[in-house]
Amino acid sequence: MASLLEKITRAGFRVVDAVSPEKAGELAFRLFTRTRSTRPQSEKERAALAKARARMAEAELVRLMIPGSVVATHVFRPSPMDDNGGRVLIVHGYRSRSDHMVAMADKLVAAGYTAVCLDLPGHGASSGRVLHLPRAVEAIDAAWRQHGPFDAFVGHSFGGPSVLAAAAGAILHVPRRLPKRIVTIAAPSDMGDVFRWAAKLLGLGPAAQRSFEGQVMRVAGRPLSEFRVDRMAHDLSVPILVIHAEDDKEVAFDNARAIASLGSNVELFRANGYGHRRIVSAPPVTAAVADFISRAGEGGDIAGLWLPDAVQSPMLVPHPREDSRRLA
Repeated sequence: MASLLEKITRAGFRVVDAVSPEKAGELAFRLFTRTRSTRPQSEKERAALAKARARMAEAELVRLMIPGSVVATHVFRPSPMDDNGGRVLIVHGYRSRSDHMVAMADKLVAAGYTAVCLDLPGHGASSGRVLHLPRAVEAIDAAWRQHGPFDAFVGHSFGGPSVLAAAAGAILHVPRRLPKRIVTIAAPSDMGDVFRWAAKLLGLGPAAQRSFEGQVMRVAGRPLSEFRVDRMAHDLSVPILVIHAEDDKEVAFDNARAIASLGSNVELFRANGYGHRRIVSAPPVTAAVADFISRAGEGGDIAGLWLPDAVQSPMLVPHPREDSRRLA
């Protein structure tokens, strides 16, 4: 059942839509891309942030300028004895922040990598109130120029299409930034689906929805239809690890199948039982990510990916590449 605020918002858009569908679409895009307060939204989130606070304080905080925002990067370094010289960029999802990626960063640090966690605009310690895919890619580009080049990108949820877009050079005004390996976790495969969900939530009519989706061309230089994996990242040949839970209630598992269908360079793993948010800190998942990235310097094909016994559990089951290609 829709909340009172949702009902009022829809009623307001119906009024604007009746007068000017074009204006209704513009207003919908403004609302859709406006970030919410960075304050904890629940006791559970408050507890999670408190748990990560001490570790976050140990990271080096580096702030970077992009249009409309000062973005924060948090640098976690291994000891000089353990440092293998590798660097990994970790990008969180919408309504998240680097604090929630600490377990992932720590696992990579233990493997000898410098882990750089990026707070997207309007999230965590970053300023700004606007976030869309081009703005996220601008932030990734700033992190690359300051801390890169990176051996790997790790993107959770909205961070997934963000790192894929950066690696594919999908945003015309931002240089392509291609790492050696990419990991997506619980990531959507088609931004058009996200826009259609939002249009339905806001109660937009057909003309207003076209205007809403048309705003993508204005900020990205390409239409919304280009921002799905089979169009955006079809020529990516670097090894990609796709991790997703079939019980994810926020981003359907079919999105993982779509990303996995990109080609033989992609491996799909089911991380069942961890849902959409707990998945980023689940020990089997962080172990699989660290193992996958550690193989970047060995020159082997992803088909030879080996997972330690701790990862070979019902919670993380390798999905045969043949099935990944077939289940587009």
